[in-house]
Amino acid sequence: MPSFRATDGVEIVYESWDGDPDRPLVLLHHGFIATGRANWVGPGVVDALTATGRRVAVLDARGHGRSGKPHDPASYGEARMAEDVSTLLDVLDAPAVDLVGYSMGAIVALLTATRDTRVRRLVVGGVGSGVVELGGVDTRVLGHDALIHALRAEDPDSITDTFAAAFRQFVDALGGDRVALAAQAVAAHDRPIPLGDVTAPTLVLAGRDDPLAARPQVLAQAIPGATLRLVDGDHMGALRDAGFVRELVEFVNGEPVPVP
Repeated sequence: MPSFRATDGVEIVYESWDGDPDRPLVLLHHGFIATGRANWVGPGVVDALTATGRRVAVLDARGHGRSGKPHDPASYGEARMAEDVSTLLDVLDAPAVDLVGYSMGAIVALLTATRDTRVRRLVVGGVGSGVVELGGVDTRVLGHDALIHALRAEDPDSITDTFAAAFRQFVDALGGDRVALAAQAVAAHDRPIPLGDVTAPTLVLAGRDDPLAARPQVLAQAIPGATLRLVDGDHMGALRDAGFVRELVEFVNGEPVPVP
């Protein structure tokens, strides 16, 4: 798999698919614990985009999948991951990008869109009012301390928080590095995001039964001109809903937006 070195030296692995060179790249950023393939290839999102002629890239965020996995929390945080996204755009020589993020990846995508003028269209999924009210993924649903305990616990039976236990099961199923993932959990973004600085047309895409994306209209209202769409499913299920894939593809393939 191709890879590049982030500005702090961490190796970031990515994968890309060819398409119409005259149309902007679509870059997909996965959620916490997941990988590019788990979030975007498996559910058919990459296939749906390439079927319409789009060039697509996915990456494995630091600490995830095939990318480097430092164990120091100082190497993590969604702001650090947003820098990795911009570096990948440099590597791919992409003058414009349609950027899609889910859950943790949605925070990364939003931070990127406030800083990098190459973001032409933006899709954020799996998040809601927590972004506005807490500055990141909603820790009122999945507590910070409970998640860190679940990742660090040697005995999974010691995890009493049901939601945290589900995330631990996901880690174990994917064979993730629990120490690296705990480091990201420690560093997770929890500060105000200047959502008013987002200039790209934005789609907020949430599952109706997703507690981590509660009140997504609050987020949509905080982003200038954003569109809100709801699909069936909870946090894990919404990505695999046909409506999610359809809304995503239709939005990034909408009317052309001038490249800055």
